[in-house]
Amino acid sequence: MKNLNWLAVIVVLQGIILIGQWTGGPALNKAQAGADVPDPASRQMQMVDELKSINSKLDKIATRLEGDLQVKVVNADEAKAAPRK
Repeated sequence: MKNLNWLAVIVVLQGIILIGQWTGGPALNKAQAGADVPDPASRQMQMVDELKSINSKLDKIATRLEGDLQVKVVNADEAKAAPRK
């Protein structure tokens, strides 16, 4: 008897699934599904703009590093003893 109850539940659930597939159910139509896809051309243009800004920042860094640099080396013990600014 218990097996017949489970069998009836499974048959009812499968029937509901079949009815949902035949009627279309809550699936999105093609127009709604395509609305979430981003425009690849605009995305590439944004990437190009970001690369241009990165290049300009790197040019600024390179111009600062091209001049004469003065490097001061401090031992680890001296760095701990010196007060922070």
